[in-house]
Amino acid sequence: MSESGAHAVSALFSQGRLTVIPRRAARREQLLRHLTETLFQPGQDYHEREVNEALRTVHDDCAALRRYLVEGGWLERTADGTAYRVRG
Repeated sequence: MSESGAHAVSALFSQGRLTVIPRRAARREQLLRHLTETLFQPGQDYHEREVNEALRTVHDDCAALRRYLVEGGWLERTADGTAYRVRG
């Protein structure tokens, strides 16, 4: 991530917690990239519970963050909805 991108993302956090989910698409994309890179490992399958637990470490609205990650193409969900993995 570029220095300016890392700085922009760090401004969204206070004491390790996300203070707001950005409304602007470009800023939200920076956040989603950061979350994907820091919370999930490429090639590993995660159950929904595991995705939620990881996302709750930074924000209480894990459902919204999970939805943004899937809709934005950062995580893919299996057709039966039982597993998630970093899209790659």
